[in-house]
Amino acid sequence: MELALSVVPFALLWLVMVRLVDSHYGLVLILAVPAAGFLIRLFLIQHDCGHGSFFVKRRANEWIGRCAGVLTLSPYAYWRRVHSMHHAGTGNLDRRGIGDVDTLTLREFHQMGSWRRLRYRVYRNPVILFGLGPVWLFLIQYRLPVGLMRNGWRPWLSAMGNNCAIGTLYAAMILAVGLRTFLLVQGPILLLASTVGVWLFYIQHQFEQTQWRHAEEWTFEEAALLGSSHYTLPVLLQWFTANVGIHHLHHLHSTIPFYRLPAALKMTPELSRINRLTFRDSLRSVNLVLWDESASRLVTFREARRVNGLQQGGSGND
Repeated sequence: MELALSVVPFALLWLVMVRLVDSHYGLVLILAVPAAGFLIRLFLIQHDCGHGSFFVKRRANEWIGRCAGVLTLSPYAYWRRVHSMHHAGTGNLDRRGIGDVDTLTLREFHQMGSWRRLRYRVYRNPVILFGLGPVWLFLIQYRLPVGLMRNGWRPWLSAMGNNCAIGTLYAAMILAVGLRTFLLVQGPILLLASTVGVWLFYIQHQFEQTQWRHAEEWTFEEAALLGSSHYTLPVLLQWFTANVGIHHLHHLHSTIPFYRLPAALKMTPELSRINRLTFRDSLRSVNLVLWDESASRLVTFREARRVNGLQQGGSGND
């Protein structure tokens, strides 16, 4: 039922948008918003398949995950491998850089040269992170998984198989409706869905009171509950995002399917009070870019300059 409620409306909206391209393109752009929402939901179904939680049977998870990956431009086996690494090391300062948003500590940033600091500032700029970032991730990085050769041939087989399936599907759609219509319909949907997808992934771990620890102090349970957010969204948005906002519970027990997360949270009400983040709160998290180990929280570049100035002043006084 969850699968049908995501695939069927998406397909119907796509067909309606095709019919409206030449007469009411403004309406096409409006309809791209719910269409992107259904595509995000399909990605999150693929996400649960990757955890083996959407269906009981492994084979069903595998095949639905692969098929969903064609629509979401995400090679299933490659994405699943990287995402499992993310779950295994989230919040671990000694295992950063795989399946997460690059985050430096305050000390690391101040010890860098000017060029590397500038590069990090550009990377963490919201325009780059949520504008160019989704394009890079879905159109380039997922097409060529450079850097995973040491993990064998499976990530490349997954990516190449996904590329072939996407190419076949897109060729058929272009033949059916024409290249111009295809781009005018599919383009806005992919742009919106990928941007919101990256935002959701970002806000799940990038908030002021998140938790990062070095390996010797890191524990899986604390990283899950204290390093992941409970993003409280309006009911409709919660439905479109497949309850992914209940992320701390998901990280604690990733085999709970998204359609059972609200019930699981209701059974453990003490967890509902941990790391609650509203939409307004999340907007303030965009400027939090560096982990301050002494204060155990994320800070802005402005706060980083102030801390560095105080430290240098203290050293001068000494």
